[in-house]
Amino acid sequence: MNLLFVCTGNICRSPLAEVIARAEADARGWAEVSCASAGTFAFSGRPASGPGVAVAAAHGLDLAGHASRELSPELVEWADVIIGMEASHAGAAARLAPDAAVHVMTDFLPADDGRHEGGVPDPYGGDIETYEATRELLMRAMRGLFDALGEEGRGGREGAGS
Repeated sequence: MNLLFVCTGNICRSPLAEVIARAEADARGWAEVSCASAGTFAFSGRPASGPGVAVAAAHGLDLAGHASRELSPELVEWADVIIGMEASHAGAAARLAPDAAVHVMTDFLPADDGRHEGGVPDPYGGDIETYEATRELLMRAMRGLFDALGEEGRGGREGAGS
């Protein structure tokens, strides 16, 4: 299964979601899950934001080699499931692939979590605490995403995962 995470610049939320998804797949023993990320207005080749790299590293996740890339028809074709950080990101992906399985990350939060509205807030320009809050929100939603994928997540195909 190929998962594609989408935000605006592909330097904060979606790269963090990508590495969290890889860790969740590993924790569940789902070897056939590939993860990638992209941005709707990304400049290719930019590294992940400094605070994002630091927060990821503090939790054993590696964003040091990340290079941003723009959302493309090839990436949405590769993806089995596309998860936007906000509705606008999901909408951009859906316009490129109208038949794709597209969701907003916060749709996978537990029903009693009050953060369903508006998607995952952009931490760009924020401090470490802001990025840590983003990571925590992504972790909760990621567990819900993987629960929703269930056994489907155990099968997959090779592709554009980075």
